[in-house]
Amino acid sequence: MRTGRFMSFAAERARNWHTAILPLTILVALAALSFWLRYASELPTERHDGKTRHDPDYIISGAAVRKLDANGGLQYTLLARELRHYPDNDTTEFIEPRLQQFHPNRPTVTVRAGRGQSNARGQRIDLTDTVEVRRAATRSHGELIVETPDLTVFPDEGRAFTKSRILIRQDQSSIAGVGMQLDNQAQTYLLEAQVSGRIESHLSRKK
Repeated sequence: MRTGRFMSFAAERARNWHTAILPLTILVALAALSFWLRYASELPTERHDGKTRHDPDYIISGAAVRKLDANGGLQYTLLARELRHYPDNDTTEFIEPRLQQFHPNRPTVTVRAGRGQSNARGQRIDLTDTVEVRRAATRSHGELIVETPDLTVFPDEGRAFTKSRILIRQDQSSIAGVGMQLDNQAQTYLLEAQVSGRIESHLSRKK
């Protein structure tokens, strides 16, 4: 008799236990669903317009860019065998770029490289893959040639710099170093470190 009462009591406790668990399970499920919906709403929306990929949106062969100064004179030209624009970071890549800077009272400066990349506004151009700078000869000095692995150019300002090795040659003179600040307005080439070279004297030039 006692066994029957115990079994009946145990069954009643089990029914009460399951009845109490059911609402708790529903609450846990609702809380988990609420958390997931909040997490999903904060995830970035996947784009399918190609702007998240680093792919060019246009490619131009034989590209030519010309910039005029305030008086309408030609300030510089930028030519490239190929130009590629990337919309994801709004940069432009140049294949075999050639930059020429002009001034009515100064020698023309030509910069060549294997590759180049400019920022969105084209104010800065990073040149790489064997950079060569040539300043045209004058009546008193021969052509000046600068060789470096890379060069950052600000064409609107007429400035450039590099932290890499530099070799400058002009007539029979040559000078090497590491790092350079180039100012085309002032016609100066400032080497920063480890400078060495050979300078041709004026007397030997007259012979």
